[in-house]
Amino acid sequence: MFFLLVLSTTFMIHRIMTRKKRTRQKFFKQNRDQLLQQLVCQRADISERMILTLEELEKATNNFDKAREVGGGGHGTVYKGILSSLHVVAIKKSKIVIQREIDEFINEVVILSQIRHRNVVKLHGCCLETEVPLLVYEFISNGTLYNHLHVEALVSLPWKDRLRIAVETARALAYLHSLVSMPIIHRDIKSPNILLDDNLTVKLSDFGASRYIPVDQTGLDTTVQGTFGYLDHMYHSTGHLTEKSDVYNFGVILIELLTRKKSVSYRSPEGHGLVNHFGTLLLEGNLVCILDPQVVKEAGGEVIDIALLATMCVKLISKERPTMRMVEMTLEGIHAAKEYASSDITEVSEENYVGVNDMSIGGMSEDTVQAGIDTRAGRKNMCS
Repeated sequence: MFFLLVLSTTFMIHRIMTRKKRTRQKFFKQNRDQLLQQLVCQRADISERMILTLEELEKATNNFDKAREVGGGGHGTVYKGILSSLHVVAIKKSKIVIQREIDEFINEVVILSQIRHRNVVKLHGCCLETEVPLLVYEFISNGTLYNHLHVEALVSLPWKDRLRIAVETARALAYLHSLVSMPIIHRDIKSPNILLDDNLTVKLSDFGASRYIPVDQTGLDTTVQGTFGYLDHMYHSTGHLTEKSDVYNFGVILIELLTRKKSVSYRSPEGHGLVNHFGTLLLEGNLVCILDPQVVKEAGGEVIDIALLATMCVKLISKERPTMRMVEMTLEGIHAAKEYASSDITEVSEENYVGVNDMSIGGMSEDTVQAGIDTRAGRKNMCS
């Protein structure tokens, strides 16, 4: 009797293991075929070493132990793991099994496998043995820009770090738009997708919604996708995606860095969103009413330059927005001037500060610019 019980148990275990193996093989073939199709379409390639087994990822996470969870949302969970190569990684596992999730995970593998930039999160590999592939990234230890900005405490990220984070994010986007063989539009730039390492260095993440734009095209008609509060109004109304949609998203990030307000939920007393209210206060010369008090205390004359740059990025008509390359160069100049002004070599007073933003303000009067200069000099206006 005991022998029969052992035999039947062994048989059942073998049967279950065989079924699991067949299921993994089926998913591997489906996902591999889709991945290869995407790679061929984009004339891209992926190294064999980037294809990881489910068994290795289970070992790396102690079978996806809940104690290894480090983040996630409604769509998926992120686990911390250690590969056999001793690389510490973040493993993204989808909660939802729908074709759109599979498409986005495959899309992210294709895009990130082609990118090498210090301000873009590195993809170590992927596992194709589950219905929705698992993505394996370098582990970024210090959370997101959103986490650092929107803390309960009165003091958040120092202004000098916020300015550098803006520069590094602009560099990453300019690289995606103009320095890769086929331009890439991220399509979901927001503070939760800007990861920060131990040195607060930017690592742009979450490329599931990203799209390649052929070099001979100026845009792409797509189903609208993005995050409310950051979403480009023109793209939302037309469905025509261009690199200027990323520029709009980035403009919202600049406003978020200046104000420490959440663009998704912010409403002014009149019911306006963050972007509209920020623009109105800038025109009225009351920018100090919405600035983060920490920025008012720590920053100098560069605040008005960045405020003006932000309003240019979020212009309603996309053609009137600057390119990310122009934005990057402008921010580099602002950052360099700030570093120079705060160095021991020379002392530059706020009154003698000259803004480096030489791009056309487009529709803003001299009085408006002067109002911004008044703000940088610390003059207090009555806030309604």
